[in-house]
Amino acid sequence: MHHVPSITNRTNTIRSSLGCPPPRVGDSHGQLERVLARESERALKRRKRAPSLAREEATPKRKEAVASPPPSSMSFLPSVDRIWLGGFVCSTMGVSVDNIRGLVLALSSSLFIGSSFIVKKKGLKRAGVHGVRAGSGGFSYLYEPLWWVGMLTMILGEAANFAAYAFAPAILVTPLGALSIIVSAVLAHFFLNEKLHIFGILGCVLCVVGSVSIVLHAPIEKDIESVKEVWYLATEPGFIVYFCVVMFLVVFLIFHLVPRYGQTNLVVYVGICSLMGSLTVMSVKAVGIALKLTLSGMNQFVYAQTWFFTIVVAICCLMQMNYLNKALDTFNTAVISPVYYVMFTTLTIFASMIMFKDWASQNASQIVTEICGFVTILSEGSIKNARGR
Repeated sequence: MHHVPSITNRTNTIRSSLGCPPPRVGDSHGQLERVLARESERALKRRKRAPSLAREEATPKRKEAVASPPPSSMSFLPSVDRIWLGGFVCSTMGVSVDNIRGLVLALSSSLFIGSSFIVKKKGLKRAGVHGVRAGSGGFSYLYEPLWWVGMLTMILGEAANFAAYAFAPAILVTPLGALSIIVSAVLAHFFLNEKLHIFGILGCVLCVVGSVSIVLHAPIEKDIESVKEVWYLATEPGFIVYFCVVMFLVVFLIFHLVPRYGQTNLVVYVGICSLMGSLTVMSVKAVGIALKLTLSGMNQFVYAQTWFFTIVVAICCLMQMNYLNKALDTFNTAVISPVYYVMFTTLTIFASMIMFKDWASQNASQIVTEICGFVTILSEGSIKNARGR
């Protein structure tokens, strides 16, 4: 009587450890043993299959791990960005995707603007034969088709430049305008008989070296989520002071120096263009950011600030065009281009530093490298200007 209960208790213990259901009431000893045998076989099969199931579940994870290399495999390249551009994968050290887009747009802008100087110059010469020259206050060039071709080419270049400012900081985009000097100098050599001497070639080389240095160390622009942020930057005391100084100098040049020295000193005309140009770039950047955000789904043209910046762009562009035409009609293109570039770039970068604080996120070595690249480009303009004189 005591043997059967012990077997029953033992079988029940084994069954519970194997996860088997409890025996039904009325089961005999033989039935219990047969049930125990079947359940034991099933439990053993489940245990044998468990490792293979675990391997199958772990296999996709290993495949995913193989598909993506470990982070340490590229640890020797600090801050590497993989950028898909034009069908090619570019590896760049610390250059953001937006900076690459701004770079491409700035390069195309330089090509169009450099060509427009030559075409407009030829149009001004033709218009001067049959009417009052632009340097003397005439507007006969408006009836010359060739001048309009040059004007349309410049508009294309400025549109590309406009878009570049929406993606990249002014410290990157503005110095690349020096490449338009190379284009205009080479084309002037062939189409305007303005000889490109050894100093001009040296200046072109310095321009390329300085531009590369600036591109590689350009700051990454902070994200702006509304045109109101740009308005806040433009209404800070520092930029308001800069705006007042610029307007005072422009009024002084137009009403005091243009009647006396406009025909003899190119700095007068070029100074007006450069001062207004620095304000143009800041406003263009604001409008460009507004367009970029609007296209992404955040309409910025519901704000009055966007339309204010648009009006400033239109006024400044008209003034620049007027006085640049006077300068081109009065002085040599090979002299105007570098002087205009040096003054315009210096004032624009200075304005951008005040308004957007582009260097706030950079360390001392990056800032010094950018300054060296900028000085290199300025020396290019000085060399060509000295040769032109």
